[in-house]
Formats: sequence, structure tokens, C-alpha cells
Amino acid sequence: MRQIMMLLTSSKLLPFGQSSKLIGSHLIATLAAMLLTCCSSDSEVKAETSQTTANIGKTLIVYYSYTGNCREIVSSLTAQVEADVLEIQPAEKGLKYEANNYALGTQLLNAIKANPNDASSYPAIDPVNVSLSDYQNIIIVTPLWWSQMAAIMQTFLFNNGAQMAGKHVGLIVSSHSSGISGVVADAQRLLPSVTWAGDALWINASNHSNRASLIENWLPTQNFQTSNDMTQKLYITIGGVTKTATLVSNSSTEALVAQLQQGDITYEAHDYGNFEKVGDMGHSFPQNNEQITTEPGDLILYQGSNLCIYYDTNSWNFTRIGRLDYMTQADIKQWVNAGGGNVTVTLSLNNTTAVHRVTTKAATSDKFISLNGTHTKMPSKGVYIDNCKKIIK
Repeated sequence: MRQIMMLLTSSKLLPFGQSSKLIGSHLIATLAAMLLTCCSSDSEVKAETSQTTANIGKTLIVYYSYTGNCREIVSSLTAQVEADVLEIQPAEKGLKYEANNYALGTQLLNAIKANPNDASSYPAIDPVNVSLSDYQNIIIVTPLWWSQMAAIMQTFLFNNGAQMAGKHVGLIVSSHSSGISGVVADAQRLLPSVTWAGDALWINASNHSNRASLIENWLPTQNFQTSNDMTQKLYITIGGVTKTATLVSNSSTEALVAQLQQGDITYEAHDYGNFEKVGDMGHSFPQNNEQITTEPGDLILYQGSNLCIYYDTNSWNFTRIGRLDYMTQADIKQWVNAGGGNVTVTLSLNNTTAVHRVTTKAATSDKFISLNGTHTKMPSKGVYIDNCKKIIK
């Protein structure tokens, strides 16, 4: 099954060196190599396949590079593991952190050390709006500044540590010759609720040229979540019709799955705001709140106990649980009886709660399907699927 490659600018997914990759569900994954045609408004992306050396779940590589060493490390890393790549950049450009015996860099680090719990102590970075809840694993690649983690990367971790709770995190540190214990300590302070995948990898000036083999040997030592861990399905039954959803990986879904292992959850749901069917599940679960703009099909945890099934859009601060599989907005509205009265919802980890209703749709002239499953006759700008091919406009 062809994986859809996401694009990231400062707040959007971009292929690292035009070759960022998403995780597949098999040991031999399909890698998308993007070839964009500049002379046309809609460029068809052609793909070629390759083998990966690591079978892990959906992964994000976050890096900051001042001298370019970390960028080279990430290039070697993406050749061995499928991952989206996010580069962190300072808001103020062109600063010389190393000038005058590293005066500015030391000043930034000292400000953090003086008040590590104060957001104003950290230097500003460009906005980052990537949804960390979409990832099971995060690999941090950072330089060392005077025996500490670079201040720019510290800002990102300080701002996003709560969203990374429960993730499996790996750490790669680049330095000239200094040991990395101080960087590891900074990472542990900033990310107290993550699961560390294993020991950090230290790449210094003397072994930087061997970074590819160092990464190859390091990856198997890391306890990243595998692709099998990210295929947990939730079965949702409304009105005798059962649909499936794919859960994201966070502490909220882990607690929900643990509860469902003890038995199904049945609750009453009602319409709210003409965009969701929501009800209290009768159990409270951990929250991993973030600002989210929902799409039809999103499953959202609100206030720890309410499950929202979205059939339209909304923007709020709440926790992502998962997404309905292969349903258009019209399908979802009909299934949840959008605009109607209360419905009984049953959640299960198996498919024995009800008999599926199988329907066959008449042929349609709709040629394109957007990534949220909506048919459209005239594609607007974005990424679309046309006869199993991805097209970017």
C-alpha cells in the first residue's frame, strides 16, 4: 500500500533533502522518492522501492543544526529509517553564537539554567505546528553547546514536552570532543514523561565521517515502537453498524485500550455544535491536550472522559485518540445520525459487537479523493489520490 508522504515547512512536513519517508507496516517498507515536475501546476509523484534497516512505527526526526554537522547526521539517519523530518530554527536569524568565545551561546544557556521553568528564559524559535500525537517515536538530533544541549533545541523540548509524554524517544548528540552527559541531563529534565528508547548516540569530530555505521549499529539497541504497535484498531458500533478506527499512540489511548481489555464500553452520545457526536464514556483517561483543528472522522478525547466523533471541523485544545478508517464525511454523518437525537455507542477491541452492514455504491463520476476521504470532481490545491496515484497541486 502506497504511503502518503507529508510535507513540512517550519510548521509543515517537508522531505529532508527531498527524501523524507513515512513508516511502512512491514519489515520491507515502500519508500517514496519524490520527483516534482516544476513546469506544471499538478506534478505527479513517482515512487521507487528500497529496503530499510529498521522496522519501527511512525517516526519523527527533530533536529537543530548550527554548523551543518547535525544536518549531515540526519541525512545519514533518513537513509536507514523511514521518518518525517522537522528542522528547528531560531526566530532571530544570523546570530553568531560562537563569537567572542561563545559569548552569546553562553548567555542563552545561563539564562535557561537560572530559570529553567520560565518560558521567557528560552530563546524564541520559529513556530512549529506539527501534530506530535501522530508519531510513536521521536528521534532528537542536537548539537552540544559548552557541555549542554543547544539552547534552540531546549526551547523546542520545553514547549512540546507535554505533547511528547508516552512517546519512545531516541537521542543523538553531536559535539567536537566534549562528552554528552550534560546534554542527556538536559533532555531528561525537559522530557520527564517520555520512554527513553535506549542510550544516546554520541557523534564527535573524530568519528563524524563514520556516522552511517554508527547509526546502523545504534538503531538496533533502541527500543522504538514497531510498526505492529501502531495498528491497534478500535471497533465502534452505532445503530447495529460497526466501523473501525486506527488509534494513535499516546498515554490516553494506552489507558483506553487497557480499559477495553476488561470489557466493552457503551455510552450515550448526542450532537454538539453541528460538528460532532459526543458522550461521556464513564471512565477518565489521561489527557495529551494540544491545539487541534479536526477533520471529519477524527476521534477526540475531551476533558478526559468524553469521546467526540467528528463529522465536521472544529478547533480546540484537546487530545487526539484516532481516526475512522475509509469513511467519507457523508458516510460518517449518516452513520452517527448527524443532527438527530441521542445514539448508543459501543467501543470494543474486537469485531464481535455487531454484524457489519455492507453496501455497494453506484458508480460515480468523482475521479479524485482528498486525503480526508472526500470525493471531489475538481481538485483544489493540495494532495489527492487519483486511481491509486498521488498528485500534488
